[in-house]
Amino acid sequence: MERFQMKQKKLIIRMPKELDHHSAKDIRATADQMIREENINQVEFDFRDTDFMDSSGIGVIMGRYQNIRLLGGGVEATHVNERIYKILKMAGLTKLIGVNREKAWKQGE
Repeated sequence: MERFQMKQKKLIIRMPKELDHHSAKDIRATADQMIREENINQVEFDFRDTDFMDSSGIGVIMGRYQNIRLLGGGVEATHVNERIYKILKMAGLTKLIGVNREKAWKQGE
């Protein structure tokens, strides 16, 4: 699967194994361009491959959330593992965006 995929007006971004300053910069630039040019109103961050995320990743999500909200749309995070969920929760993002957690550990809560 490519990093960026479109389904109607939804942009799906497959996040990298390590979401840090370097990868966040590229994701931010491409996502913003696609949102502008393709009339996107939904963004899905797919975390199935992600093992590490720092504050740069939080910034990527928050920035796209703010942009999409202005357009009347929404943002969600999918395939979120326990480690990434804890980071999203600490940052307060679980109150702002939809989060679809990995089923393997969700059942054990």
